[in-house]
Amino acid sequence: MINQFASIWMRLAATAAIAMIMGGLAAARADDTPPSGDPVNGKRLYLADGCFECHGRAGQGGRFNYPTPALADIALPVESFISFLREAPNDMPSFSADVLSDKDAADIHAFLSSLPGPKSPKDIPLLNQ
Repeated sequence: MINQFASIWMRLAATAAIAMIMGGLAAARADDTPPSGDPVNGKRLYLADGCFECHGRAGQGGRFNYPTPALADIALPVESFISFLREAPNDMPSFSADVLSDKDAADIHAFLSSLPGPKSPKDIPLLNQ
């Protein structure tokens, strides 16, 4: 009988420990979730920070010292976008968290996500004549 109670007690303790661990993991994941973005503020920041000078006012891309990518309808996840901004390649300036917060970067990402992406060549009448 004592063995049976010990077994039940061990299972309850193990279940409680697993529940505490899972709860801690869920809380850690909630803290790691990227901030949600505000596209209106993102547009303001995109223009104010000069992103449009190379990437175009509609995120269509362009040329600076080399072709700059189109950012409209960005497919890059917000976490990757923020990491990219922190250590930008080539002539693109890097934006530390002191200069551009994660929330502001998420706002810019939301703005870029709200823009229509490039059209397919088959959707441009002049190219299909």
